[in-house]
Amino acid sequence: MERTSGVLLPVFSLPSKYGIGCFSKEAYKFIDRLKEAGQSYWQILPLGPTGYGDSPYQSFSTYAGNPYFIDPKTLIKEGLLTKKECKAYDFGDKADCIDYEKIYNSRFKMLKKAFARFKNDEAYDHFINENAYWLDDYSLYMAIKDSKNGISWNEWEAPLKNREEDALENARNELAEEIAFYKFQQYEFDKQWTKLHAYANAQGIQIIGDIPIYVAFDGADTWASPELFQFDELNNPLAVAGCPPDDFSATGQLWGNPLYNWDYHKKTGYDWWIKRIRHCFKLYDVVRIDHFRGFDEYYSIPYGNKTAVDGTWMPGPGMELFHTIEEKLGKLNIIAEDLGFLTETVLQMLSDSGFPGMKVAQFAFDPNGGSAYLPHNYPKNSVVYTGTHDNDTTRGWYHSTDKATRDFAKEYMHTSRLDEDDLAWDFIRLTMNSNANLCITPMQDLLNLDGRARINTPSTLGENWAWRMEKNQFDAQTVKRLKRMTWLYERLPEKQNKSF
Repeated sequence: MERTSGVLLPVFSLPSKYGIGCFSKEAYKFIDRLKEAGQSYWQILPLGPTGYGDSPYQSFSTYAGNPYFIDPKTLIKEGLLTKKECKAYDFGDKADCIDYEKIYNSRFKMLKKAFARFKNDEAYDHFINENAYWLDDYSLYMAIKDSKNGISWNEWEAPLKNREEDALENARNELAEEIAFYKFQQYEFDKQWTKLHAYANAQGIQIIGDIPIYVAFDGADTWASPELFQFDELNNPLAVAGCPPDDFSATGQLWGNPLYNWDYHKKTGYDWWIKRIRHCFKLYDVVRIDHFRGFDEYYSIPYGNKTAVDGTWMPGPGMELFHTIEEKLGKLNIIAEDLGFLTETVLQMLSDSGFPGMKVAQFAFDPNGGSAYLPHNYPKNSVVYTGTHDNDTTRGWYHSTDKATRDFAKEYMHTSRLDEDDLAWDFIRLTMNSNANLCITPMQDLLNLDGRARINTPSTLGENWAWRMEKNQFDAQTVKRLKRMTWLYERLPEKQNKSF
């Protein structure tokens, strides 16, 4: 990996006319801005369809795309919708915030109108056939789920819950129209994303995608393939995922995701993982794997527990999984999310993999010193962030952290004060100047926004995943300043003029 930089901005945070960021002209303009600013990467969050809580890390499918990201204006150009029809829906009236309830109540109705006018063609048939290995189960799952007012598959009657063939065939016949509607959504998503991705690459911008280690319990993956997970004979989880208690949470984090049956995965030659990773690299150029530690050891919490206190660390597949992936798919551009407490075995696995790990500047300023997150300690084979989607914005963090941490940060940066109008850029300068080969800056920090622009507060529900960049916020002045800093710390792409 060369010495480069990029910007972190979720697709849903893009400006757009229809209440949520999507694959619209604003996405293309954002890519143009990245190119102008001398950036090499656009990092996004998982693209999957979201449910309760709106988290992209709890998707109904590890393969499917979020139908909210389908651009209505493109459907208008294709003759599937009219401007008048799109204007008839209420997508929310805030330019800087997503109203998911209004999006949910309007987007699918609008897409249904487009679907009613859609005519199958050769490209559609090819997509359906090529993706049948996941698309058939996903579309059937969502159609059944809708017919049952959204309840999770573990609450369905036994024949459907346990995928008895007669029950499945009846559902396919009764819900044929709804199944076809979900396939249409995925076709439009794939077509629009493929075009946007190709445009980014043509402008010299690579896409960094994000893959959660776990899948959601309420999803097509678990329903379609329960043998992949630690379930009992009634297809109920034996244990679920989370994190143990630490300084930030006295009861730990109870994520609730089903845990993998690693013995079964090993017997199949990790076939499901091969398919999953191959699909990811159709969507993205680089993949960040979330919770990398879980492949070495994972935290197992008995199903039904109310907290994560009584969990147990269990062995994961280790490097065997990644050796198998490399044998089948070749050397891949993977970033390992290795944040938090790391054991010697995790550190060894990271070293053996050769994957760059992550560094976060907000974690650096322990008043006692010696933090591995201090910029002078970064190895070249790493990716540095001022903060991630799970952190406060840098400006928000600085004002909410303790005085000792702020004082240490100022001493480290050799300044007696930080200018409020420039605060985040002082920390961006630190990360840009570090040894890390890749520097990724969240868009909110480039705009020096306060905590109201935070993307997510872990272990909370409500008001997450909702921030949106307003139209023209990523302006010419910000672009110029970012390019200057990128040039100053020698992160411009090789093919760009190195003088500035």
